[in-house]
Amino acid sequence: MNRNEKTLELDKVLQLLANRTAFAEAREEALKTAPVSSIYEAQALLDETSDAHMLISRFGAPSFGGFKDVSGALARADAGGVLSPLELLRIAANLRVFRMVCEWRSHSASVESCLNFRFNAVTANKYLEERISSAILSEEEISDNASFELSSIRRKINAANNKVRALLDKIIRSPSYKTYLQDAIITQRNGRFVVPVKNEHRSEIHGMVHDTSSSGATVFIEPAGVVEANNEIKILLSKEQEEIERILAELSADAASFREPINLSGQMLTELNVIFAKAQLAFSFKATVPLLNSNGIIDLKKARHPLIDPGEIVPTDISLGEKYDTLIITGPNTGGKTVALKTMGLITLMAMCGLMIPAAENSRVSVFDHVLADIGDEQSIEQSLSTFSSHMVNIVNILQTATNRSLILMDELGAGTDPVEGAALAIAILENLHVKGARVGATTHYAELKEYAVSSPHTENGCCEFDIKTLRPTYRLLIGVPGRSNAFAISERLGLPASITDRAKEFISGESRRFEDVVAKLEDVRQEMEQQKSEAEAVRQEAAKTKSEAEGRLETIEQIRNEEIKKAQDEAKKIVYQAKMQYESFLNELDILKKQSKKSQTINKSGLNSALGQMEKSADPVTTKRDDGYVLPRNLVVGDSVLIFDIDKKAVVLREPDEKGMAEVQAGIMKTRVDIKNLRLIDSKPQKAQQNTRRGDNLKMNDTSVEIDLRGQMVDDALLEIDRFIDQSVMGGMASVTIIHGKGTGALRKAVHVHLRHHPSIRTFRLGTFGEGESGVTIAELK
Repeated sequence: MNRNEKTLELDKVLQLLANRTAFAEAREEALKTAPVSSIYEAQALLDETSDAHMLISRFGAPSFGGFKDVSGALARADAGGVLSPLELLRIAANLRVFRMVCEWRSHSASVESCLNFRFNAVTANKYLEERISSAILSEEEISDNASFELSSIRRKINAANNKVRALLDKIIRSPSYKTYLQDAIITQRNGRFVVPVKNEHRSEIHGMVHDTSSSGATVFIEPAGVVEANNEIKILLSKEQEEIERILAELSADAASFREPINLSGQMLTELNVIFAKAQLAFSFKATVPLLNSNGIIDLKKARHPLIDPGEIVPTDISLGEKYDTLIITGPNTGGKTVALKTMGLITLMAMCGLMIPAAENSRVSVFDHVLADIGDEQSIEQSLSTFSSHMVNIVNILQTATNRSLILMDELGAGTDPVEGAALAIAILENLHVKGARVGATTHYAELKEYAVSSPHTENGCCEFDIKTLRPTYRLLIGVPGRSNAFAISERLGLPASITDRAKEFISGESRRFEDVVAKLEDVRQEMEQQKSEAEAVRQEAAKTKSEAEGRLETIEQIRNEEIKKAQDEAKKIVYQAKMQYESFLNELDILKKQSKKSQTINKSGLNSALGQMEKSADPVTTKRDDGYVLPRNLVVGDSVLIFDIDKKAVVLREPDEKGMAEVQAGIMKTRVDIKNLRLIDSKPQKAQQNTRRGDNLKMNDTSVEIDLRGQMVDDALLEIDRFIDQSVMGGMASVTIIHGKGTGALRKAVHVHLRHHPSIRTFRLGTFGEGESGVTIAELK
């Protein structure tokens, strides 16, 4: 990472990125992330991050934990080497991670993304995974089931061990040997079973001495009667080790045969982990995808420096490169000038690294060949450089590197020397960079640079807003307005006598005072316009809110009207169907009577058909509704029972009619406003208005779904609440319901799931996803 990127603190952002990776290899890749200068590469990287961000929000993040780099072990195995149990277990662990990632992708396969080719390159190998896992229990233990031969050998070893122990057990329990033994126990020395014998009686027990205690009082003797049995155990142990070596060699060869797909899957897994870490970092920054360009245009909306506490940072708008190529930022110290420069530079570098940026939607960022910065005090005692000299060294390097595809950020340009010479030098540097076509952001206190920005068509002033009343900066960057240092105002507010500040003002030239007065007037006008804009925006938002509410109510009314019409038509069709059946039965009976009486008269079927048509027409209650000229016998009052005429629905008056003749009524669970011309008074006596309340405040309803909050309730009480709640939801025609049970110990969630699984009104249910409440809520679909 070069000095400019460190100056802008890109290394700290990459450290945050690395902290979100799951294993060491991905962490190294994250720290090596570098900005790209091609807009196509940058856009491709951003597309990957954006797709990962979308997948996490819909399906949660895949698990990458447990992966280890096994490429070296696979290379040795491919060359004929035998891997250790630990190396084979790591290969099996990697295969398990590959399988989990593949299973996660299978759940999200319906969503296309630019990450598909990486997911497709990750291949599971359940055969090799299970073979290694079933054969190796730990890095020090091979399973008996690893092979039939190993199982047979171990059974023989157990039998031989039991045989030796039986022989030795007779010896230690024999009264004749009991006085010779130090302890009546069986132990092992050099892999052979022995007994501890007192040193003075060593000649009493025939056998081989394998060891002596540290005090010399005890010798460990292998009795002659068990030598052959111990030899047999030694031979079997040797065969066991040979079989284990054979099993490890066979597993190593199997792993080597899958070397390429395992290595490719590991590489893809590392890249995917870094990409999903970028997406998770975007969630923590509340970041968005910028609109990239290669024209040097930067337009950041509500941008935030990603390394400053979100509770303290003030979002700001920053623009450069479209109407002007140089931005000169002025204002008091600690006002946020340097933060504005670093924000612009760091966000640009983040976008060039494929990271989403902490700014509002539709922010624009350009891709540059170089992002060069001269920020901070870089005084060097070792190199005998003053602050000014150090800055000049950096600026010389910048001037040598700068092109029309460069972003230059310079803090306190020209500072550290004589103000007149420093200001003149700063203007000359800015003009040189303009000729080269670079995009430049610079901070300064020099009034000459403010005047230069006013007179130069390609340069714009900017300032960090400062509240004189509170002596605090607001950290908002204002484009097009030169800033004031406010030194006199700040000094007076801090207690400096006015006589001193008045005297100081006399030393300022008349031209400078006039310029400052103009800046002050501009600031007053700007604040007044900001106030008016804020008030206008509040009015606009209120109007938009009212319009949205009105449209929502109108849509609800129209939906209910259509539902009532359909219901009425369905009832009418049922009536007509029944009438048709009666009509057909009647005709059949008449035909039978005619045949029986052998009369010649005919039945007027056409007349009956005409009557049936009239019946069908009259059975449609919706299409026959007409304005009957009805006039309310008196004014409506709250509690009156009325009929909504056009949908034939009973309702109760909740609010008396307004000046426009609109009354608020409640029909079932729906509240709406209806013209009194469409209302018919049912009962002349006022009744108490129906209250749409339910037991408990934990039930919330909207147009399409219902939710209930069970947190803090006992299981039995909660299940009763659920039954009542589902019945009301079914009667209300809801499609799905949300049950909030919280995470806690999981007991309430488990009880709710068991209850829902057998409930007759529930079709399916699932836990909530990211943004819905995750495992703290259950979403159930009603039948």
